[in-house]
Amino acid sequence: SISQQVFSSFSIPIQEYPTYTVLGQTPFQQCYPSSSFGVTVPPSSTTESTTLSTAAYQTGKPNTVLTAQTPQRLSSGDPPGSPSPPKAAASKELDEQSRKTMTGKNRGKGKKQDALSVEDSELERVFLWDLDETIIIFHSLLTGTYAQKYGKDPSVVVGSGLAMEEMIFEVADTHFFFNDLEECDQVHIEDVVSDDNGQDLSNYSFATDGFSGSGGSGNHGSIAGVQGGVDWMRKLAFRYRKVREIYDKYKSSVGGLLSPQRRETLQSLRADIEALTDSWLGTALKSLLLIQCRKNCVNVLITTTQLIPALAKVLLYGLGEVFPIENIYSATKIGKESCFERIVARFGKRVTYVVIGDGRDEEIAAKQHNMPFWRITNHGDLVSLHQALELDFL
Repeated sequence: SISQQVFSSFSIPIQEYPTYTVLGQTPFQQCYPSSSFGVTVPPSSTTESTTLSTAAYQTGKPNTVLTAQTPQRLSSGDPPGSPSPPKAAASKELDEQSRKTMTGKNRGKGKKQDALSVEDSELERVFLWDLDETIIIFHSLLTGTYAQKYGKDPSVVVGSGLAMEEMIFEVADTHFFFNDLEECDQVHIEDVVSDDNGQDLSNYSFATDGFSGSGGSGNHGSIAGVQGGVDWMRKLAFRYRKVREIYDKYKSSVGGLLSPQRRETLQSLRADIEALTDSWLGTALKSLLLIQCRKNCVNVLITTTQLIPALAKVLLYGLGEVFPIENIYSATKIGKESCFERIVARFGKRVTYVVIGDGRDEEIAAKQHNMPFWRITNHGDLVSLHQALELDFL
């Protein structure tokens, strides 16, 4: 039987979120995007070995994401300073051109709030997702608690988690400047966009521009730079602009960032982890895609992982098209409650927010903001969530 879901702190009429114990199975809505995701299959299926290509990934592949980093990998970042949306151009052609050439400096002017799309004004519901142990299983792979809970081989489970962790940091370090940005972590990708002067980075050498994310002689460069280093902040903004460009380019083809050998490794890891977790990601992905195909709803990710590794995780697990980079927030520095405040400031108080997660942090934050909370503790909770969405209870 499907576990009962209980919402806490409703901010909307209760009839919209009824309590229920059994929901009948209905056919999945045929509105899932086909560009990156395929039909989820059970782990026992022989189709689990679907080829991982540079063009797209199947939903049957495992997706794991980093939450509880090793202590030396967890660091706070600089305070947020988010931009306002660019002004619309007079025509579609001019608008398209202006969006391509709009400088970070111009985008950072005006009201301090996270960028909004034109469609945001039509939103009715925002789903706030936790990442680890909600959409994907990762931390419990590393600790062995998942193996213990579900009777899996601990050595295989932990080994798969460690291999995926290694690949996450490999992408973060190699392509997302994590060695430079680990001590300069941000909550949101546009938090330093106002320091970007829009310089053409086509021939820019990040390796030789003298930027250092941490001071060499006991002086933390991130703090000194934020307080008075205009040049340092500009170079920091350049890196985050480049991160965004790479994310947008490879959000549906992360294989393009990897060598052929590493692509095969990723394919194998995703298949192994999805099998070990009994299609946990594939089950969660059904709800994510159903929400995505609604014109008046949006998925937003709030993770306790630092922003740069979180972006690498999202790409490696094929979630780039589900979560545009502007809809990803890191709560490492400010906590989830403060992240929720930023998101409410962005989307407004007229929309309904639904929080989906496994931990006390998001539950407490949801309660503070009077938002319904859907707890994820097992596969049944994910199945119930999808059925509630299909029946328009959410």
